[in-house]
Amino acid sequence: MLLAVLIANSEGNILVERFNGVPGEERLHWRSFLVKLGADNLRGVKNEELLVACHKSVYIVYTVLGGVSIYLVGKDEYDELALSEAIFVVTSAIKDVCGKPPTERLFLDKYGRICLCLDEIVWKGLLENTDKDRIKRLIRLKPPTEF
Repeated sequence: MLLAVLIANSEGNILVERFNGVPGEERLHWRSFLVKLGADNLRGVKNEELLVACHKSVYIVYTVLGGVSIYLVGKDEYDELALSEAIFVVTSAIKDVCGKPPTERLFLDKYGRICLCLDEIVWKGLLENTDKDRIKRLIRLKPPTEF
């Protein structure tokens, strides 16, 4: 199961978080742990260079994309290899929405579309859509022409 998708700015403030199957009382622990992990390890890392960690029998894959840090946490079948595929889909979707690796401001300007992308990629803790074109079709914000 994909337990969490978190996106934070360079100061460690969380911009987007999606938890699946994580009790409310554990979420604060995960937030602070992931932000500290990023602060300790992401300085000087190239865009989209993947880092891997393991904590309490779960896997964590994280990276930097422009001005944001992306963290994916998984367990069971979502080991480091599956998470690296999932983080590739997430980073590709964010780059497509923003047109380039985002600054924090650009990320926040495109926040709604990015959240739609995340909702199409991860559903109830499972990697749902990985095809870039399908995700683009699913997040179009065009109202129907007829009712």
